[in-house]
Amino acid sequence: MNPADLGLPVDVPSTALFTDHYELTMLQAALANGTADRRSVFEVFTRRLPEGRRYGVLAGTGRVLDAVENFRFDGAVLEFLRERAVVDMRTLDWLASYRFSGDIWGYPEGEVYFPGSPVLRVEGSFAECVLLETVILSILNHDSAIAAAASRMASAAGDRPLIEMGARRTHELAAVAASRAAYVGGFTSTSDLAAGFRYGIPTVGTSAHAFTLLHDRERDAFTAQVASLGSGTTLLVDTYDVAEAVRTAVEVAGTGLGAVRIDSGDLLLVAHRVRQQLDELGAADTRIVVTSDLDEYAIASLAAAPVDAYGVGTQLVTGSGHPTCSMVYKLVARAESADPKAPLVPVAKKSSGGKTSIGGRKWAARRLDADGVAEAEVVGTGPVPAALADRQLLVQLVKAGEVVAREPLDTARTRHHEARAGLPLSATQLSRGEPVIPTEYA
Repeated sequence: MNPADLGLPVDVPSTALFTDHYELTMLQAALANGTADRRSVFEVFTRRLPEGRRYGVLAGTGRVLDAVENFRFDGAVLEFLRERAVVDMRTLDWLASYRFSGDIWGYPEGEVYFPGSPVLRVEGSFAECVLLETVILSILNHDSAIAAAASRMASAAGDRPLIEMGARRTHELAAVAASRAAYVGGFTSTSDLAAGFRYGIPTVGTSAHAFTLLHDRERDAFTAQVASLGSGTTLLVDTYDVAEAVRTAVEVAGTGLGAVRIDSGDLLLVAHRVRQQLDELGAADTRIVVTSDLDEYAIASLAAAPVDAYGVGTQLVTGSGHPTCSMVYKLVARAESADPKAPLVPVAKKSSGGKTSIGGRKWAARRLDADGVAEAEVVGTGPVPAALADRQLLVQLVKAGEVVAREPLDTARTRHHEARAGLPLSATQLSRGEPVIPTEYA
């Protein structure tokens, strides 16, 4: 049985109200004046990466597919809209049978992106596409922000595993999505059981300071934990005196103790001291796990420390300073009439303040240099150049309303690792800089 097929009790029965009021009022006006059925193309992109970031990471695509499938206006939802007079009866009748029947193309989950990359393209009637704006953006902006932070942390950690442990620092449902996105970005496990249940992510955890404080002596707490979980467990050694705790931990668990966790203090200094002490006590194989408000910079600073794994919470689930990717959902083309054969006309917002967009239904490809390293993100609206035909990035996700590209989460995780490896080496630098490759328009 696949746990992801079961859903969670916290899942809502419909995603239809994960939208803004004006999506429905636009629909009402379009139905009234006859433009609702015009064939339309919407694209999701960001005009810029968060300051200092060299690349973005697309995450949440799988959740978007679930949300689109579950975008249904059931009786309770329709009654809410009627009571609040959000839309008129004609619109309510139209919503009652709403099913997205169009096509969705996009970058596959885990792929990297850059300013202007059309990471998602939604095609169908204006009416059915416009309603999806808010839920799509809420998922992609959140999950991609977490995945980008996770990717930077994974780069800084190298081969050392990363544990996602931020459930206490965000909304309970956002925590599940954050764990999923972190896994795509390179984390190896989570402390959140809901994420493990929903998405099959490995879960880990042993004890907190409260368990030590519960007992009269630290030794008693360690003895109880080892008796229950075995000598391979991880003992938390910074409740009182670290050196004394390490000594007690080895006495209780033996030299086969699995790991010790350090959650406070000067982690670089303490890790070196603990490693030396463990080795002197004969526990050379006991691993050291560090936590305590880590981010990618703190992880990088511990690269030379004898640390075996990192646990990250607050900074991860808040995007390490950038909790959104500023993605937008813009109409880029629409038909001249409701006639299915009417040609598409490029449309674009023209305004000051850096909020302009480029009209037209777009393709995207990544050009490589002679060594197979990415050198440019190429975005165009016309024919795809022959040299880029096999480097196109968008794949079909939904065809005529049916999801056609659902995939295991590990596939997205592997894809991201490969995509990041295909970027110039400077992509993993934590110093501030411009996107690692430029976006060119063809």
